[in-house]
Amino acid sequence: MRQTFIHRSPMSASAETVYAFHAEPGALQFLTPPWEKMEILAITGPISQRGSQVKLRIHLGPLSQTLIAENVAHEPNRMFRDKMIRSPFRFWEHTHLFLSESATTSFLEDRVDYELPLGWLGRLFAGAYTRRRLQRMFEWRHRVTAEAVAKRQNSKQDRT
Repeated sequence: MRQTFIHRSPMSASAETVYAFHAEPGALQFLTPPWEKMEILAITGPISQRGSQVKLRIHLGPLSQTLIAENVAHEPNRMFRDKMIRSPFRFWEHTHLFLSESATTSFLEDRVDYELPLGWLGRLFAGAYTRRRLQRMFEWRHRVTAEAVAKRQNSKQDRT
């Protein structure tokens, strides 16, 4: 059974600024929480390139696994979507939305549609853990994004 996780936060910057921040080389590394044991093995293209891939290695205790996410949709300054083509999940699709509110404010929304392995057993043993882990990770990502783009927005305003 597929589940959906959504985390939405206000940003003190335009949707275009928040999108541009996510599109920068190095953004994924910057947005990876320090407690996540993850290394980026390869990136084949930018978020704007459909079919581009990110290859990651994650570590959970003594175990590690290689994941591959592929960019499957993109709308400039509005959204991009990646889908895991190799992961422990039966299904994983992550939509990054950049929702304009005004010229200087927006919302960042991350929507993850996923299905745990092993059916009801997977939900029983990993369901709550997975949701807690997603919540913690996206709270951190949204906070560091808000801080980074607010600084950029302020710098733009100072120059004008």
